[in-house]
Amino acid sequence: MTYEGRADADHDLDDAAVIQLSRREPEQFTLLFRRHAPHIQRYVTRRLGPDEADDIVAETFLLAFRQRERYDQSRADARPWLYGIATNLIGHHRRAEVRLYRALARQRSFDMRADPITEPFTDRVDDRVSASTASRRLATALARLSAELRDTLLLVAWGDLSYDEAATALGVPVGTVRSRLNRARSRLRRTLGDANPAAMHEESPA
Repeated sequence: MTYEGRADADHDLDDAAVIQLSRREPEQFTLLFRRHAPHIQRYVTRRLGPDEADDIVAETFLLAFRQRERYDQSRADARPWLYGIATNLIGHHRRAEVRLYRALARQRSFDMRADPITEPFTDRVDDRVSASTASRRLATALARLSAELRDTLLLVAWGDLSYDEAATALGVPVGTVRSRLNRARSRLRRTLGDANPAAMHEESPA
């Protein structure tokens, strides 16, 4: 097989196969990075801002590379694993995350339709509340959530993970994810008042 043929074949592999291959050929792990780093970068940027994102993403994939021997090969998609590592690393920056949300809450001109941090919440904001006001309320609400509720909520809303995938990322039962999401959404609604915070993935119970 030519090099180009091998490269094409590698791109057809699922994540688990790429990780398994990288155990023999470490350079193949770069394919996993190319597939998922942009999404992890966006998730971390939304949570910590751009200044911290590059380092967190680099460390996420460095840790993933070091832990690849322990990867569960039954999981074809490595996203929950990678988001779980990134979320754990974000946990070392809780104060910075809360400071970011509080700073956004103080910005008079903050508009979540334009700001990437609150962009996912824009679609169903009630017409009675301006987008700017709802954005500030949302930032305040996120700052007030406990770490475990915020992690669960944002893995689903911003990481685009299913409930099962979020459970895998956090190492908790899926029932715990559902319970945390219900509590987080309830608290967001109380803080947002008449703005609807539900422009997140609403998943019907299985």
